[in-house]
Amino acid sequence: MSDSAEPVGDQRPRKRVRNYGTGRVALLEAAVRVVARGGLRKLTYRAVAEEAGVTHGLVVHHFGSRDALIEETVTHAIRTSLSASTLGLGTGKPADFATGLVGMVESGPDLQAFQYELLLEARRRPELLPHLRALYEEYFEAARGELARMLPHPPGRGLYRLVFAALEGLVLHQLVFGEREVTEEALAELRDLLGGLTGDA
Repeated sequence: MSDSAEPVGDQRPRKRVRNYGTGRVALLEAAVRVVARGGLRKLTYRAVAEEAGVTHGLVVHHFGSRDALIEETVTHAIRTSLSASTLGLGTGKPADFATGLVGMVESGPDLQAFQYELLLEARRRPELLPHLRALYEEYFEAARGELARMLPHPPGRGLYRLVFAALEGLVLHQLVFGEREVTEEALAELRDLLGGLTGDA
């Protein structure tokens, strides 16, 4: 059934339009919030319009199809995630590694939740895998680059994937359980381990 069709005789009170003319980025951010709360299957024109406080027609105008909405939301999330990614400050010092991770989760929980929802949905929709791979290859490269600045030898794939997996797990746990202090403790342990590999412990 087309998402653009209005139900006949729908007498539900309409949400007042707050942001008529809201830009494309605001609509994409609304889409991220919709998916973070309800999963990718809840991503519809109407859900995004309600979340953004705009007309249903404005969302249709910007995206044209649900697939285009999904694809552009994924692309937006990738760009935003990479700009917010804080694997390190680029100093090559273990003490600076992933210093902004806790704050990143606290300031953008919907963005993090969106990515986990996308991971799960990609198991059912293989067409999403290229988007995910693009996102994760950027993350892997960021982790590899940080470790390369720290270590006396180039890090192998197993090592930088392991380090990234630890960070990703910490993000997920903080997102679900809170416990900022546990994340901080685990990061301190990870930095100590990295310091041991560099001789900076």
